[in-house]
Amino acid sequence: MKNNLLLGLALITMLFSCTTDGTSDIIINDNSVTNNNNGNGNTDPQTIFLSGTYTENLTLNANNTYKVNGSLIMASGTTLTIPAGMTIKALASGANVYIAIAQGAKIIANGTADNPIVLTSDASSPAAGDWGGLIILGRAPINSVTGSATSTSEIASLPYGGTNANDDSGSLRYVRVEYSGGAADGQSENNGFSFYGVGNGTNVEYIQAYEGKDDGIEFFGGTVNASYVSVINAQDDSIDWTEGYTGTITNAYVKHGAEHDKAIEADGYNTDFSNAAGYFSKPNITNLTIIGVGNTVGTEAIRLRAGTQGIFTNLVIQGFEEGFDLDGDAGDNPTGAGVTNGHLNVTNVTFTDVTLKVKNDTGVAFNVNGDFIISGDGNGTGTNYATWGAGWTVGN
Repeated sequence: MKNNLLLGLALITMLFSCTTDGTSDIIINDNSVTNNNNGNGNTDPQTIFLSGTYTENLTLNANNTYKVNGSLIMASGTTLTIPAGMTIKALASGANVYIAIAQGAKIIANGTADNPIVLTSDASSPAAGDWGGLIILGRAPINSVTGSATSTSEIASLPYGGTNANDDSGSLRYVRVEYSGGAADGQSENNGFSFYGVGNGTNVEYIQAYEGKDDGIEFFGGTVNASYVSVINAQDDSIDWTEGYTGTITNAYVKHGAEHDKAIEADGYNTDFSNAAGYFSKPNITNLTIIGVGNTVGTEAIRLRAGTQGIFTNLVIQGFEEGFDLDGDAGDNPTGAGVTNGHLNVTNVTFTDVTLKVKNDTGVAFNVNGDFIISGDGNGTGTNYATWGAGWTVGN
């Protein structure tokens, strides 16, 4: 009852504010048992609709059914807690239905292999792009700005970036996002998981993006480390990084469907803006398996561009015309220089049904077997997806 009263006062305050400043109302649909016990102590199961900006913690109750019917934004200082085994459905109405964890907020979504957490579409016949996806924004460094300045996310227009490499946005374990990727327009698209300036104090392991319309997982700068990552049937890139991402990706499995782009599309910085901070993305990728749909014209497994750096270790790439496509120049996009100075290399990779292992469009000459693939062509074993992906992933 107390929370209902506070919520009512907050709504009244916002309504009066809106009559004077012309801003839109913030709608908060919060009837969770944990927050208010239905106002009378009743804990019978119910269907709860979630949307709006939350300024208090939101802990979901395993006895209830939840549906996201708009933009659900957790404001700074709040925590969204989702219990293991819960499936949250999102209204299948595209880009404006999403879950966003703002800077300074946290999500605690710890499922298990037997009881994963699933964020999915409410459609009777779900399809890629039905809803937005999960967006997490932190205060870790990005290279599109300098110092403590921030950038703004494509979806929700929320700030991200900063100076705290160890920033903590919570924990994701055994979480699956399905049928995401609703697009607001050609420049603003949701992904399955969007990590904006997320710090390495955040725990991310055992996550899957399944049947997304845009990228499966995208890192916009930040330092977050992700392990046990599965992306199945992403219609754009499966794993994407930009804006100076410098975390680690360990044990990742990518499988393409009929509609797809790259398994990895990697940018050293966001070429739509600038490399204001003067450094490039440089993640470490270890134990990666990529399964394409077959060696057909124009298919590329991994595109490295805009000066990106990175250390790749133990890969399997199967079913592409090109394994690695490197793009760059001698100016602002020194991808080739990253190869020759040792900041971009591959150790132990096995190619199967791949015509051209490495395509060099950087303008810098390098020895594929000496500079780029330092050693172990044919020695890659990839990741043991059959073991760690068992039980909680789909579409295998």
